[in-house]
Order: sequence, then C-alpha cells, then structure tokens
Amino acid sequence: RFVEPRQLIVAQDGTGDYATITEAVNAVRAFMDFNVKIYIRKGVYHEKLIVPSWIQHVELIGEQADSTVITNADHANINNMGTFRTFTVRVDGNDIPFRNLTIENNAPRLGQAVALHTEGDCLRFIGCRFLGNQDTVYTGRARTRILFSGCYIEGTTDFIFGSASAWFEDCEIRSKINSYITAASTPKDVAYGYVFNKCRLTAEAGVDKVFLGRPWRPYAYTVFMNCEMGKHIRPEGWDNWRNPKNEATVRYAEYGNKGEGAFVKQRVPWAHVLTKKEAQLITRDNFFNTKQ
Repeated sequence: RFVEPRQLIVAQDGTGDYATITEAVNAVRAFMDFNVKIYIRKGVYHEKLIVPSWIQHVELIGEQADSTVITNADHANINNMGTFRTFTVRVDGNDIPFRNLTIENNAPRLGQAVALHTEGDCLRFIGCRFLGNQDTVYTGRARTRILFSGCYIEGTTDFIFGSASAWFEDCEIRSKINSYITAASTPKDVAYGYVFNKCRLTAEAGVDKVFLGRPWRPYAYTVFMNCEMGKHIRPEGWDNWRNPKNEATVRYAEYGNKGEGAFVKQRVPWAHVLTKKEAQLITRDNFFNTKQ
C-alpha cells in the first residue's frame, strides 16, 4: 500500500525532494488528516509562495532563519499592482506553523510592498524574520488569530497592519524611518486586535520620531505590554490618522512598558493606560480561546 510521505525536503542543490518551496507545498495532499513537515535547507528562494486554503497539518521549517530566505520584489506601483498583490508569501490555510525562516520583500522604496500576507486562522510564526519597508506584514482576514513568537519584524510605515488578531511575544520590532509601526483595522465586534507582549521596539540610527500606531479603520485595537521601548517612540505615542473621529473609537493601550520611549504622561488623552487588573485579563490563553 502506498504510504504518504510525512516529511519533505527542499534543497536548491538537488539533494532534496524538491528544489523549490512552491513545489513542495503543491505536492501536499488537500485536507490531510496527518501531519507533514517540510524542511527547507539554507538558500535564497526567489519565489512568490501561496499556501492555499486546502493545506492543513503542514509545518514549514527552515534550516536557519538568517540564511533560509524566501524573497520577492513586487511593489504597489508595478503595473498598478496595488498593495494586496505584492506579497512574497501568502498563507490561506489554517493551523500552519512556520519556523526559522526569513520572509522578505526586497522591493525598492517605491510603494507598498508586503512580505507576509495572512488569511488563515491559528497561524504560528516562530523564530522567523520579516524584512521590508512599507506594509511588511499584512494580517489580512478579520477574526483569524496569529502568533508571532521570537520574531524580528522591520519596516518603514504601517509595517504591521490589517484586521486579524495577532499576538507578538518576545519579538523585535524595528523602525527604519520616522513613521508609524502599526495600522490596525480591527472590527468593532472583535475582542482583540494586536497585542505586543515582552517585545523590544528598536530603530535604525537617526530615527527618533516614531508612533506606536494609527488606526487604519475606526475601533482599531493595539496594546503594548511589558515591552522595552527605545527613545525613538514619540512622547504622544499614537496618531489619529488626521481624523479626530477615530479618537472616540480606537482601543489603544499600554501597560508595564519600560525604556526611554515608554513614559505615558505625555501620551494622547484618548489612549488608555491599563490597570493591573485589566492587564491580567489580556493573556495568550484568553486571546486564542476568545470567540472572534
């Protein structure tokens, strides 16, 4: 009887089962009821990878994050491409972990250029790196949940944006210019948007005026807890995207942060400082178990 493979190896030198990640993903049977691990050996993979919605129970594992790289260079101003077709990696499937990979959009700074675009639920990115400029990480679909753990995310403007619910744990968030880190568009009836816990907010040399976030849509939800904030974070912290009406609906909050950029006394009056009791309710278990 034919036995389905439980692991696949991607290697550019021909020593694996496939030479590209796309080939390996496409070889996985739809809606499997067993687990498959795709091991990706070191290399720079010039691909525009789509993990389709019928893929489940698959784990993509890089050999080493800084030398296992998926890269592309589409940006919004190529043939009127627009933001949402610029991705390097798009994940439509659910319950898929990614480990030890770099996902990069290497386009020049000529417009929006997404590295990672998520649509699936319960996606996990562990020890990964996301490199780009404007719009690096797009958490696309509302009422989906994503975990970023031990990751590095860099960008220029709104480089973490979208309507999904995403938990960032022990990540480095690096600003490359004076601009905005997040642009959440959390729906009104969704309990959580972006939560940054125990993260480090850093910046490149000369960057000294960065906002924590601005609302892409009303009711945007973003919380920074127990984070280390560099001096590049502006004293007011948050921006209303030139729309004062957003101030009445946004759900922006901080708790227990430290560092030169963490002082809350000069924050905008419409952002919230959580009480200890409020902060204790924002846990990973609550986040992932709350019906969205």
